[in-house]
Order: sequence, then structure tokens, then C-alpha cells
Amino acid sequence: MLGGLAGFALDTGEVAQSGATLRVIETRGELLCGVDGGLTGFAQQQDDGRWTGFDTDICRAYAAAILGDADDVRFVPVTTAERFTALADGEIDILVRNTSWTFARDVGEGFDFAGIAYFDGQGFMVPADLGISSARDINGARICVQGSTTTALNLEDFIAANTLNVEVIEYPTAQAGLDGYAGGECDVYTNDLSSLAGLRVSLETPSDHILLPDVISKEPLGPVIRSGDSQFLDISRWVLFSLIAAEEFGVTSANVDSVSETSTNREIRRLLGVEDDFGERLGLEPDFAAVMLRATGNYGDIFDRNLGQGSELGLRRGLNSQWTEGGLLYSPPFR
Repeated sequence: MLGGLAGFALDTGEVAQSGATLRVIETRGELLCGVDGGLTGFAQQQDDGRWTGFDTDICRAYAAAILGDADDVRFVPVTTAERFTALADGEIDILVRNTSWTFARDVGEGFDFAGIAYFDGQGFMVPADLGISSARDINGARICVQGSTTTALNLEDFIAANTLNVEVIEYPTAQAGLDGYAGGECDVYTNDLSSLAGLRVSLETPSDHILLPDVISKEPLGPVIRSGDSQFLDISRWVLFSLIAAEEFGVTSANVDSVSETSTNREIRRLLGVEDDFGERLGLEPDFAAVMLRATGNYGDIFDRNLGQGSELGLRRGLNSQWTEGGLLYSPPFR
């Protein structure tokens, strides 16, 4: 699947030189963004070929900021097993795919996390008629989990900490695990809560299944790039921060032009490229954030249309609310 992109891939031998990634993207005229192959609310290709979801909109935001057009992006579906190999080999420029930021992934593996786009945690889904109200009630159950993931490691720790006698059945993909759960091969399915919400709606009767209230881990999900290119790391971070800051400041796709013209708030003016040279310092256009916001809206807009109360998933913002609303979300200052 990935081999067809060889003509567009980055020569990873260039990566040690800061700025190489941006130059290759600009020369190619297209951002290669690694995403999940089909997770409702995050990355899913529709019947007409268009990709929708929270992660794919983050990819579009990067394309708009870097290339000036949100459509200058190619979505490259990558599995859990191949995502880091695809990134390391230059088959993708950036990975935006429900990937948890951990010590082992960040240190010594050749990857850098650009920030946290979604604060998640691991949970459990069970049939509503099973009569289970807590994850600590699953003693004796069969549990489906995707192997070779932080999810499987967290489950091991949870079982040991609670001295549970359960049977763990590992599957190669999240969808395979869901199929096993739906087919009665196990009683419980565990994954990140956001993934469980997306997978649950694909079941024949979603209301027959519930998500338990227990959250057994911290799963900070965010974009990942190859190490060694400090300029592209700065770009990856500050494009994400721009989406977050814009929501805090109330800048949307509908009002970005009027705010650019009338705002006297100096931080907003710096964000939108009206003052100072922040875009130039990143190697981007002065108004990169304004161009991006016109195309995708701010962080809240992206969340609401893909994951929020008006979407198929209907998720609450929770920890992904702005810091001013009791959440963990905020951007460093634009100053």
C-alpha cells in the first residue's frame, strides 16, 4: 500500500538537516499525512472518496498553514503496526493517528511528538445486559485487546494491580478486536475511550453496549514527526497551538478576516500575522494561521463537527476543554 508513494517520499538521509522536511513538502506540493484507515470521528473515507474526521481536519490545518491550501494533503492510511515504520522511512511527513505520547516512543526512537491534540484514557466496553458496572467486576471475563499497543500493556498492569483472573485475547487490529467482541469471542473490549466511542457506533445496535466509567490510563494523543528537523518540529507544534489559541481568542473561520482588521489585542494580531514576523520565523507565510483558520476553523470547530455533541459520537469536551472552561487545553503565549 505504502510503496506507491515512493516517488513522493522524503529521503530520510536529509532529515538531520533542519528545514529538509519543509523543503520536500513545498517541492512536492502536497503534505503526506498518516492517518487511521477507518475510525469514525477521527479518520474515515466516505463513499465519495472524501476523508472526514478530527485527525484528517488536523492534517488539513497543517496543509493550509504550510502550503496555503487545506486540500494539498494526501491521506495515507497506516495501521498501528506500520505507522512508525512509515514515518521513519519517509513514507509520510507527519503522523496524526490516535498515537499516545510515551517515554519509550519519544526517547531514543527517532521520533518527536509535536504536542497533545486529544487527551484520552483507556476504558472498557461491555454488553449492556452483562450486568457489569465497573471494570473491577470483570473477574472471569474474556477481554479483547489489540496486541503490540500501549492498550495491551495498560491492561496487563490493570489486571496485575487488581489481581483479576481473566482471559486476554489479542488481535492484530482494533477492527479485528471489535469483530471478535461482536462475534462473542470475548465479553469485554478495551481501547482508548475515543476509539471505543467510534467503534461502538459501527456495531449493529450501539445502544446494546455501554462504556464503563473506569479510566485506567492517561493517553495523550498527538502528532508525531521524525527527529532531527527542528524547524519542522516548531511548525508542527505552533500550527497545533494556533488552532488552540484561536479558540481561546474566539477566532473562527467566519470572523478571522474581520478580527484581523479590527482587533487591538496584540497577541491575536501576532497569531494572525498582522504584527511581528512569527510566520517568517517558522519558514511560513506571515498569515499562515489566518489561512488555516479560514479553511478548518479553530480547535473547537474541528472537535465539535467531528466528535462533539452535534456529531455521530456526541462526545463531551471533558479534558479537551479550554483551560478557561476547566479543561487541560491551552497554547503557550504568542509573544
